[in-house]
Amino acid sequence: MEGAGNDFVLFDNRSAQLSPQEIKELAPVLSDRKFGIGSDGIIALEYDETQQADLVMIYKNPDGSDAGMCGNGARCFAAFATTLGSPESFTFRVHEKVYSATVNSKSVIINFPLETDVQKVDIEDKTYLDVYTNTEHIVCSVSPKTLSNESELMKRGQKLRNHEKFKPAGTNVNFIRGVDRNQLQLQTYERGVENLTLACGTGAIASALAWHYLQNSPHGVFTYTVSVKGGSLTVHFTFDESDKMYSNIKLEGPATFVFEGTYYL
Repeated sequence: MEGAGNDFVLFDNRSAQLSPQEIKELAPVLSDRKFGIGSDGIIALEYDETQQADLVMIYKNPDGSDAGMCGNGARCFAAFATTLGSPESFTFRVHEKVYSATVNSKSVIINFPLETDVQKVDIEDKTYLDVYTNTEHIVCSVSPKTLSNESELMKRGQKLRNHEKFKPAGTNVNFIRGVDRNQLQLQTYERGVENLTLACGTGAIASALAWHYLQNSPHGVFTYTVSVKGGSLTVHFTFDESDKMYSNIKLEGPATFVFEGTYYL
């Protein structure tokens, strides 16, 4: 499946019954674009035995590492779940956090259990914005010329992703360009993929909040459109000026089936 160009291999682990270690070891094999299927990560669907939510989403990066959350992956997961008999609105757990999903004919909306703020972080005489969206992200505003220079973004992204300020986990790096008050363009260097991707859902959320922050926008309810190379994502959120916190965060966008097949372990 793909969500705005972010592509994933999904499978029903209720029948496959792979262990967490087996899923971790399988991720680099399936994600390899030459010797495997090729993806930005793999996603396993399970029942939630703790009964905190209807389902569990297990996500692994192409290198087998964990991510706190994958927004585009979650939208694909939700659409996949409905083909297996899930209702169009349901809850699912990622690690210890419970999300809710709504699937319709045009898009998938994920509600994030998240309240967050925007923090400044200085690195080598430059200021970046640190925005936690249930996974680690930093955001920096760049010129249109820089945003289209992918070799430059790769270099900067790789350096910042591994910077000592973000050790040991590292961070995802988002480069943005504001178009108008409610629209921006985004390129993300993703940790675990170790490359620029066509889209990043949690990066789109971080970037929308950062763009709101950079404009000194007031208290209220907002909808921002984030253009990525793979398409367009919509971020909904509320900003409370009294405590500078962002809440009621939703990620909306497409989730498309590309192909289905059988993989022999």
